[in-house]
Amino acid sequence: MKRIGIMTTGGDCSGLNTVIQRIYRAASLRGWQVIGILDGTDGLSSAPPQFIKFDKDTLPIENARLAGSFLHNGRANALNFETAIERGKVEQFNNKLRKSLSELKLDALILIGGNGSISLAWCNKEIYAGLQLICIPKTIDMDIPLTDKTIGFNTAVQQLTTFCDQLMLTARSHHRWFVVQTMGRDCGQLALNAGIAIGANAILIPEIKFDINSLISHIKGADSDYGIILVSEGISLRGHSGRPADMISRKLTAAGIVNRPAFPEHTQRVGDTTAADRILATRMADCAVNAIENNETYVMTAIKDCKCTTVGLNEFFNAGEITNDPRIPGVKTSDAYVSPDDPLLQIAVDMGIYIGETK
Repeated sequence: MKRIGIMTTGGDCSGLNTVIQRIYRAASLRGWQVIGILDGTDGLSSAPPQFIKFDKDTLPIENARLAGSFLHNGRANALNFETAIERGKVEQFNNKLRKSLSELKLDALILIGGNGSISLAWCNKEIYAGLQLICIPKTIDMDIPLTDKTIGFNTAVQQLTTFCDQLMLTARSHHRWFVVQTMGRDCGQLALNAGIAIGANAILIPEIKFDINSLISHIKGADSDYGIILVSEGISLRGHSGRPADMISRKLTAAGIVNRPAFPEHTQRVGDTTAADRILATRMADCAVNAIENNETYVMTAIKDCKCTTVGLNEFFNAGEITNDPRIPGVKTSDAYVSPDDPLLQIAVDMGIYIGETK
């Protein structure tokens, strides 16, 4: 009988509970024992390691639609990869992880995380020697290389779309523009997809340079005196500081355009998991369990050409743009961004949406 562990790390999102529940379901049908590691690597660095044993009542299927993680994703200021470097305790932290994994006597570990967590897993792969490591990509940012979909993204787009739909009603009532700041870090996929969904008048993302005067001219020339301007949190405006939506709002106000900034913030990370994300979570859970059965290790589940498959963590890491992790000095992260040939960019242009200074 195999003994497998499940761990969620990094930021939370909708779909985590679905994939956890589906992993347990598929594993239990094979007669495997499943444990859930609490608080990600925080739980592993505790003595003894913090975990729960799964049975059919641990995470009922009716609760699997809920946002957040039943296993939690970590505590503020706990010892983790980031704080270990800050405190000069990297080797101590790594040794704790090795010791805990040895004590848990796992045959396999399924790590559900974003590009930072999966990059860390690959860069510290020796910690997981002796067991099968399978990663499942989840993030609302859609910044993970080699997969066309990530768990949580579809629900986040729906949450942002719903938020903007409601704002559009008050925008119309007051002949007002709303500058809505989205999450996404340095990747503009969330803003781009939600912007297409709501019919935004402008979408500003980090991957495309924009000219503030061109944006102002576009809004003034619109056939309406209200609407939504979506601004990804990763954009910058030369010579200005502060939150991107505030910066853009001040420029529009100075140009005589009535507007308000708006911040959906963490509502983008929650919401009942959409059907599309539930299906994706189920596909990736099935793929991960099959990978364990096939004796694969150091792999990530991925959607490629509509098929759910596994790719090597080395392939994942080398396929993206490798950058310094902003929170962990000396550690590299593999990032994906909106591609210049993403079809949604041309669709936005065709729909009269300002997306920046495209060629």
